[in-house]
Amino acid sequence: MKDSNFLKEHNAKSLWHPMAHPGDSLANPPAIITSAQGVKITDIDGHEVVDAVGGLWNVNLGFSCQVVKDAIAAQLDVLPYYSTFRGTTNDQVIQLAEELRKFFAPDGLTRAFFTSGGSDSVESALRLARQYHKIRGEEGRTKFLSLKKGYHGTHMGGASVNGNANFRTQYEPLLPGCFQIPAPYTYRNPFNETDPERLAQLCLQALEDEIAFQGAGTIAAFIMEPILGAGGVIPPHSSFMPGVRDICTKHGILLLADEVITAFGRSGSWSGSRHWGVQPDMMATAKAITNGYFPFGAVMIADHMTETFEKDTTGKAAIGHGYTYSGHPVGAAAALACLEETLRLNVPENAAARGTQIHQGLLALQQKYELIGDVRGGHGLMCALELVSDRSTKAAVDKKTIGKLQEVAYEAGAMVRVSGPNIILSPPLVLSEAEADTILSALDAGFAAVS
Repeated sequence: MKDSNFLKEHNAKSLWHPMAHPGDSLANPPAIITSAQGVKITDIDGHEVVDAVGGLWNVNLGFSCQVVKDAIAAQLDVLPYYSTFRGTTNDQVIQLAEELRKFFAPDGLTRAFFTSGGSDSVESALRLARQYHKIRGEEGRTKFLSLKKGYHGTHMGGASVNGNANFRTQYEPLLPGCFQIPAPYTYRNPFNETDPERLAQLCLQALEDEIAFQGAGTIAAFIMEPILGAGGVIPPHSSFMPGVRDICTKHGILLLADEVITAFGRSGSWSGSRHWGVQPDMMATAKAITNGYFPFGAVMIADHMTETFEKDTTGKAAIGHGYTYSGHPVGAAAALACLEETLRLNVPENAAARGTQIHQGLLALQQKYELIGDVRGGHGLMCALELVSDRSTKAAVDKKTIGKLQEVAYEAGAMVRVSGPNIILSPPLVLSEAEADTILSALDAGFAAVS
């Protein structure tokens, strides 16, 4: 490997980083992470910190999950790759599909369509939703509804149903027929409503209104995250997702659960849909399915949809969609080992306990620092702080301040993620109580430095 001087000198010069301005990456070179152990990462200068980002929501079992590493190494020796396109498959992907069928049975999902990651899973779900209606003779159902503040990846379909302008504006025009309704976001919403239950009902009314305006017979699906993640960790009232399920059922609209983040225990439940007692028609998964060690994903599909596809005799159900790496044997082997370890550790239990600890700690920080306008969390290891320069006006804090805060927190022992005015925390689900305290004390140091 090149020495540290070479790496620092060439940092961000020959590559463009995702989700960053190329010029900013050159002016402010990103941290060079060179190793990791447990829930801690170490940079090129040997500085070790708790990773409160969890890789990118995906390293649920930490960086030392040897069983997954061993599964990857073993599979590379036996079958490093083969296609699952029509006519061929592999032993690992057959076994994985059966294990996922058992795991997601409480969600009413019994078939898996494999992908290369989260954006792929969302794109696949959107396509399959349109195809489902065409098989049933409802060709007019092509539109998609979603939530403002929602995040659904960066493919053209996913960007089109995204509810955040940052992922849309520079890439428009996007897919036509995509419409967003207000999110159940108590801190900022067009109804000026702060009561979560009342806000949930207002958003459900907005959904009914949009369906009436568009015409139910033109809508293929409603896609939502059970808890909005990248949009700032926005948990809805417990009545919201069940209400969406009821409305979708009434109007013949498919409910697509984007659980790229929430599947496999992050919310303190085995899935986000299960957290709210809802069975979706499809579920997009990825990230924690291999603990981030291999790019992989799966769309899980409900029984009534599988019957429609599998019993078709017209040919309309032939799936003209897939990826070179769909059902990759190495990814499938990694996912099998990861699922077994995830179940053995019963990660939702610790996610709930540590999530409560961090959420309570953030509420205490809010009492201490005026910069903290809103604290969100309380559902597993998904927490966020929204920073403001003035609590009365809710004006967002400037980038320089939040950047300095992140820098000091890193120096004090924790890598935290900045997204707009939000600090988002999504550490591994195997986080210890002491490591959670380290995150909170690092944030305390960061706020003290900018207050």
